[in-house]
Amino acid sequence: MTPLLSLFGKPWIWSWLAAFIVWFLTIMVTLGASTLGLSQAALTFAAFSVIVGLGQMFVITLGPGNIDLSVPATMTLAGTVALKLMNVENGMILPGLLIAVVIGLVVGLGNYALIKALRIPPIIATLSMSFIVQSAAIWTNRGLRIKPPSMLAEFTTSNTLGVPNVAIVAFLVSLLAWFLLDKTIYGRWISAIGQSMPAARMAGIPVDGTRFVTYLFCAVLAAVAGYLLACFSGGAALNMGSEYLLMSIAVVVIGGTAVAGGDSNVPGIWGASLFMFLVVSMLNTYGVGAGIRLIMTGLIIISVIMLAGGRRAGMR
Repeated sequence: MTPLLSLFGKPWIWSWLAAFIVWFLTIMVTLGASTLGLSQAALTFAAFSVIVGLGQMFVITLGPGNIDLSVPATMTLAGTVALKLMNVENGMILPGLLIAVVIGLVVGLGNYALIKALRIPPIIATLSMSFIVQSAAIWTNRGLRIKPPSMLAEFTTSNTLGVPNVAIVAFLVSLLAWFLLDKTIYGRWISAIGQSMPAARMAGIPVDGTRFVTYLFCAVLAAVAGYLLACFSGGAALNMGSEYLLMSIAVVVIGGTAVAGGDSNVPGIWGASLFMFLVVSMLNTYGVGAGIRLIMTGLIIISVIMLAGGRRAGMR
């Protein structure tokens, strides 16, 4: 098999190829005038999808039925509480991040407690938890929009050597995710559980502990994403995490992670996140109406998934 065919056999390549095609079609309209701006915007907004998508990917890798629907509510609560704690003071940036992480840990603990103690499906458990968390966010917010500390607002909206800072943070989180999945026994445990939970138990893998840590990790990443998004947006809003419910799942699927579990794909999360943003940008650039834009976005996503799935089936 040639290197080129081998490359196209990688499940993540299709999301990157689709993102490049959409990027190219978009800049063609402006004759390259918006190349830098579009690229920076894509990296910026994709970064938030990458962070929540990585957490969702870990959960989905655990196997069929594993999913976290509390991601949007966790983002909202973490962003709201962190901003209130920081109270526009630069000296409170680190405590704000720590409280966001603690909120993520509490939500993750609550999610798995419902799953394990009540023995209900994860989709129901995390959905129930999302209502509780969102209610806490509403009670905490009370219609207020507190601004982030100036240093943090500057950091999240600025670039370093032309690369958005939030994209750099997302890249570092991606490296951590890759290391955990490919270089640690924890990553091998996740894959084994996703391939067959009964077999993993018989092999002596601590299934319950591994699933518990995975749900914690997903919730913490959602909380960190909410913390960054609130600072980037200039304040926390009660609906700021809503678009990341389907987004966190879509980037996992489009990125080439096996929905059936047992196989994860970190590079694909980036390609899918860039693709999702660029599709909307392209359709906006071409002046497509909102209704048609949604339909075309759905059709394009389906096409990419079918193409990638067909290629993977053909390579076997």
